[in-house]
Amino acid sequence: MSSDELLFVRRIELPDMIAYAGATWDWHRLHYDPAYLAERGLDRPVVDGQVFGAYLAIALREWFGPEAVISALSFRFTNPVFAGETIRCLGSFVRADSRVEVDLRVEVVEDGRIAVAPASATLTLP
Repeated sequence: MSSDELLFVRRIELPDMIAYAGATWDWHRLHYDPAYLAERGLDRPVVDGQVFGAYLAIALREWFGPEAVISALSFRFTNPVFAGETIRCLGSFVRADSRVEVDLRVEVVEDGRIAVAPASATLTLP
């Protein structure tokens, strides 16, 4: 396996989270409601975990180009990410032939904690 390549960096703000909730109809209060969060001892909204699939797909398309076809994408959450934090998506090649396989992970820039790992994808290139 080669060394990691930085694929994507993004600061996730509350308006981004609200836009994602509107697009997916996922209005869980954990992602926006200050009173609900305070009752649970949280000071900031938690980023919807499924958005990381979208961010990983964006990172892969930027890495391999818009013609690349993502045929498989899997990921597991390890730590929450909160509104106002910056993430970075990293990837490394596992195998490249007619299909490309990569290992991925998402880190929080502010403190280096791993938010998503393990993660992997398989792509077909044009």
